[in-house]
Amino acid sequence: MDNSIAIHLEGALKTFGGKGSRWLETKAGQNGKGHIPAGSKIAVDRVSLDVKRAEIFGVLGPNGSGKSTLIRLIATLLAPDGGHITVFGHNVTQEPRLVQTLINRVSVEASFFKKLSPMENLLYGARLYGVAVDEARQRVKDILARLGLEAKTIYRPMEEMSRGMQQKVAIARAFLSRPSLLLLDEPTTGLDPRSKREVQAFVRELRDAHDTTILLTTHDMVEADALCDRIAIIDGGQIVALDTPAGLKTLIPDNGHVPTLEDVFLELTGKQLVTEEEGK
Repeated sequence: MDNSIAIHLEGALKTFGGKGSRWLETKAGQNGKGHIPAGSKIAVDRVSLDVKRAEIFGVLGPNGSGKSTLIRLIATLLAPDGGHITVFGHNVTQEPRLVQTLINRVSVEASFFKKLSPMENLLYGARLYGVAVDEARQRVKDILARLGLEAKTIYRPMEEMSRGMQQKVAIARAFLSRPSLLLLDEPTTGLDPRSKREVQAFVRELRDAHDTTILLTTHDMVEADALCDRIAIIDGGQIVALDTPAGLKTLIPDNGHVPTLEDVFLELTGKQLVTEEEGK
């Protein structure tokens, strides 16, 4: 096992729908990689990539490109229909419980006990991850303070909080367990610019101080450029480019101005950027 690799995907395939006995080849299948049921929608189409240990790796793509499905496959929330995926050498299909102990996930649809306070929700989460209550209580205060939540807010019901504030609590819950792998699926959606910077600083600290590997999906090109060591651009379930932010910018010509990640995104996908909130 290569200890320098946190996530390994080889020919990962995920389809939805489709029935009957008729089979069609995927593009990858034309090279002997396999088939999919007729009528299926291919969400992740034979994706292969490696994410290095302690790397901040970004996945960019338009709505419906497969990036959130990819996150769910790695998180063991969905089972791949083909290929295989490992997290620190452990197969997500064969060893899902073990993989789950290594990861935490933040998404735009984070759920809570809305009648309970952030402190109560986070202490409940801490118990699930085996963090002692006394240690967790102080860590909750520290993390929420770092994320800009006022002390009085920590003990108010979650239902009284804005979506942005609830998202900060979701991020704090993920940081609380100090996971080996942190999956961030649109983590800063709904946050104001200052809050975004606070979250981004905390992500870097988690990586630097605790050797955590971060996999990030985002529509924020500035965020991706600032945070990520490498970025994969995905469209139609397939990776269309993978490089460092600087490397990606060399893929398109300099037409009188230095290319941005947004320029690269638009050139490679032909699609406009739409945030999760705008796409609803």
